[in-house]
Amino acid sequence: MSHQAERRLLTAKQAAAYLGIGLYTLKKIEYAGYLKPYRTPGGHRRYSQQMLDDYLEKSIGFSYKRAASEGKNLDFRPGSEKGG
Repeated sequence: MSHQAERRLLTAKQAAAYLGIGLYTLKKIEYAGYLKPYRTPGGHRRYSQQMLDDYLEKSIGFSYKRAASEGKNLDFRPGSEKGG
């Protein structure tokens, strides 16, 4: 991967489009601990293209059984997050 691609930062909307998912799903992936975005001084999320590519590579072998055994919340329905 080129150095420029490593430094490219995407907004949450751009990252979701890059992964082919919605913003809500992107947020759930974050809360599950699979992505850790950078934060701007204003609190906005930014994702490196390399971070997203790494996630895609790792998610190829994703196992719901493994994630459940790690205590990850796999209920992606609205209001299913802790305290919600």
